[in-house]
Amino acid sequence: MASKGHFSTRTFAFLRDLAKNNNREWFQDNKARYEKDLKEPALQFIQDFSSPLAKISPHFRADPRASGGSLFRIHRDVRFSKDKSPYKTYTGIQFRHERRKDAHAPGFYLHLEPGNCFVGLGIWRPDGKTVKRIREHLVENPKGWKKAVSGVGFKKRLQLTGDRLVRHPRGFDPDHPLIEDLMWKDYIAHAKLSQKSVIDSGFLKEYAAYCRAGRPLMAFFCEALGFSI
Repeated sequence: MASKGHFSTRTFAFLRDLAKNNNREWFQDNKARYEKDLKEPALQFIQDFSSPLAKISPHFRADPRASGGSLFRIHRDVRFSKDKSPYKTYTGIQFRHERRKDAHAPGFYLHLEPGNCFVGLGIWRPDGKTVKRIREHLVENPKGWKKAVSGVGFKKRLQLTGDRLVRHPRGFDPDHPLIEDLMWKDYIAHAKLSQKSVIDSGFLKEYAAYCRAGRPLMAFFCEALGFSI
């Protein structure tokens, strides 16, 4: 599989078709395509990334279980949504820190969707306690923050992204020189990917390079939260 790459044009063809036919009857009729063209390649990617990930940090996990592991489930949670479409039209993979098990934990992320593929890393929508600890650590260690987000490797491959507060966070100096960074709601870095790069045979190595570039930032977050890196 490695010589051909993990993902293929069939992966994206399935997702495009699913977007046009997002209903249970169509999905059941095409479940074999889902298994062969999306789920199995994703689980193999997770398995094969375990070794490169261990070199980046031994405290993040590549879990290739079919359910409950690094691969996000294809089914949408529609309980509180006006959109009752039963399936996600993308696939998500997250390599989470060993200390946290939910989707909001520090993690390396891969998003595959026709026309919208990207790498993400950090903490998306941290709760109040977590975001406060990150901001406090940023104030206490501004040099560490600047080093994490200004390194050559980081700037070459990644950029900070997400939503910001409209006003400065309560309890923090509005005139702080890093006030713009203290105002992030999400503490994540991001890089767009082309479909061509994702289906290339060298994509696993390329993804590992993005994760290595983001390691200093992940180390900063882990230090703020008292996690090992």
